[in-house]
Amino acid sequence: MKRSQKRRRKENKTDYLKRLKLLKSERARIVFRKTNKYIISEYVKSEDAQDKVIFGFDSKKLNDYGWDKKAQGSLKSITAAYLTGYLTGKTVIKQKLEMPILDTGMNRTIHKNKIYAFLKGLIDAGIKIECKKEFFPEEDRIKGEHLKNKIQFNEIKSKIDKI
Repeated sequence: MKRSQKRRRKENKTDYLKRLKLLKSERARIVFRKTNKYIISEYVKSEDAQDKVIFGFDSKKLNDYGWDKKAQGSLKSITAAYLTGYLTGKTVIKQKLEMPILDTGMNRTIHKNKIYAFLKGLIDAGIKIECKKEFFPEEDRIKGEHLKNKIQFNEIKSKIDKI
């Protein structure tokens, strides 16, 4: 008998085997998603396979912390991914929430890409997630030195530290 594939799997939106493993862990998750313009992060708890979003950010939130208006096109960069992860991690610590695991969904995890920059931001904020250091992007890429419109990285990071 032929099994039909679920709609969300056909649309390349959900990996059900991976989701089942994450649900079995019974831990909170930080969901990482990237779009053509932004980096999105959400803190999600699951109860009876029903996801509840506790809070969420996207990289547009960096505008509140001093992201340069000329650099709006770079809100999907490695620097934006790092700072979004850092902001998410600081919020988890501040609200004293359960330590989460990272859910990358259907994104490919290639070394030194946006996912690992986001993960480094979480780790630098104080979230305990194990990862090898050679997977992270170089420090100058995280600080935005490769961008055409320079970002005030240290200024933005210090403003996030104050929350």
